[in-house]
Amino acid sequence: MKVLVIPDIHLKTWIFDRAEDILKSCRADRAVCLMDVPDDWNMEFQVNRYEETFDRAIEFAVDYPETLWCYGNHDVSYLWGRLETGYSPYAERTVMSKLEELVHTLPDSSQINIMHRIGNVLFSHGGLTKEFVKWLDAGLLDADIDNVIGAVNHASKDHLWHDESPLWFRPPNGKRETFRHEEYTQVVGHTPVKEIYDKDGITLTDVFSTYRDGTQIGESAMIVIDSETRKYEKIEVMGKPT
Repeated sequence: MKVLVIPDIHLKTWIFDRAEDILKSCRADRAVCLMDVPDDWNMEFQVNRYEETFDRAIEFAVDYPETLWCYGNHDVSYLWGRLETGYSPYAERTVMSKLEELVHTLPDSSQINIMHRIGNVLFSHGGLTKEFVKWLDAGLLDADIDNVIGAVNHASKDHLWHDESPLWFRPPNGKRETFRHEEYTQVVGHTPVKEIYDKDGITLTDVFSTYRDGTQIGESAMIVIDSETRKYEKIEVMGKPT
């Protein structure tokens, strides 16, 4: 199966437009969104931007109901009441109600979670390490992969709101062994990078995040990954509309 990966959104509705173009071109069979839908530089007071972005996400979920959604740290910070950079107290109610609406839009509420697997590819916002699995439960190190993912998805907030968790892990910032990298490729967002690249079995895709002045940090591209071979195609897309 060919899977389109939609990286961190951060109030950019046009990312869904680009994703839709790729799906309509039949270059991918379905999509996975790595979320971080809310928050961006100097947007705390722009509640209408939060509403517009979530409405676009919900519209995308309706049009492409097989899409899987991986919570990001900025999403759950509102659900869990844990402050995050860019957190908007003014948009708090909007984010919480729209996240609930998104969940209810999905055919199955399990389609939005911390981690997902499609074939030989694991998807999460930040990435899963062997160290985190061991910390969560050492018995999971040899468990069936779906049981591991289930345990991650049901982990406590304290476990997940941690630098080593799949919400927060940043592969370029430290040497950690990627969980079962011989068997599975992981695809993540969260860490802004200048170009899509692989590190220790993890493919980093957050190329649409911006500097404080609004300049895009990375290249304008998304990937479509084969869930069996684990090979991906990079697809150039238009950046922010002018």
